[in-house]
Amino acid sequence: MWKEFITSISEEYHFKEPASKYEISQIQKELNVKIPEELAALLNETNGVFDSWNCPLIWSTSRIIEDNLFFRRFEVYRDIYMPFDNLFLFSDAGNGDLFCYAIQKNGSIEKNDIFAWNHEDDSRTWIANSLKQFVEDWITGKISI
Repeated sequence: MWKEFITSISEEYHFKEPASKYEISQIQKELNVKIPEELAALLNETNGVFDSWNCPLIWSTSRIIEDNLFFRRFEVYRDIYMPFDNLFLFSDAGNGDLFCYAIQKNGSIEKNDIFAWNHEDDSRTWIANSLKQFVEDWITGKISI
């Protein structure tokens, strides 16, 4: 479903082999959060989505883990940004800004809303009501950062 949906919007994206159950479970284990069903469905089809320059539209499972842990643990960021513990990062705009879901206080992601984190002013702005809307609006330019 995801590959067909993305290809119907633009043919400039390519896909990887599906993420394994182990790779997906590692996200949940390492970040202590259950990933949203829509993102899990995408990762079950492809371990990341990449444009013709190999820039990710959706990060791979390893990058999701790596970048979330980096932003949560980097000491310098603790002094200049609000905590990242309540964000589940899954993509970037290529300019330093990041895309994420909000993690609730109980450690779950209860809404499919997508937010953009601005690296210049630390703002967190709602941009889409689902991963599907985010993908479509980012590819078509309705979302610009």
